[in-house]
Amino acid sequence: MPNIKTPHRSKRHKVSVRNKRLPRAANGGIELLLIQSVDHLGKQGDVVAVKPGFARNYLLPQGLATLATDHHKRMIEKHRARLQAIQNSRLVGLRAQAEELSRQSVTIEANANDEGHLYGSVGASDIVAALKRNQITVTADQVRLRGPLKELGLYTVNIHLGHDVETELKVWVVPTVSDDLPVAESKEAAGAKEADAPKEAKPA
Repeated sequence: MPNIKTPHRSKRHKVSVRNKRLPRAANGGIELLLIQSVDHLGKQGDVVAVKPGFARNYLLPQGLATLATDHHKRMIEKHRARLQAIQNSRLVGLRAQAEELSRQSVTIEANANDEGHLYGSVGASDIVAALKRNQITVTADQVRLRGPLKELGLYTVNIHLGHDVETELKVWVVPTVSDDLPVAESKEAAGAKEADAPKEAKPA
């Protein structure tokens, strides 16, 4: 949330705040609007009721809060509405990205033995790199794997984009292609070693 602009606080201003009669909340405390988040009290933009001494001696002089006037409350509501609009726009973008990912599949080559077991493993960073080659950007922490992929085959990998937006991505893990073995043949070899249904790479 954007910072709420408040006048510069000189020593004279601090004295006047300390001596000024502050408006009381319904419970007898002082109703303030938090300019900054305060541990165990509230987040930036919250309206809180505190003891008069805490308001006069700490929150107001330190510039952490201001009086919860109707004007300041309206400012906060405008900020919240603006932030909500930004979040809604972001959700639209994430859902569009999820739809695109659900139509994608990526192929990752890896060294494997005759039984299809990899000499190494395929992890989130490999999937991120494969998507990047398709001009799609995700981060490693958005790729939810229970563990690294250690066998050839077709996997369904969960991608968590944020704000409860998730999708699934098909990941082919195929043997490293030699100069005389086309990619299409390597996929068929990998598929022959696996069941028809794709494996699920469950999220952690």
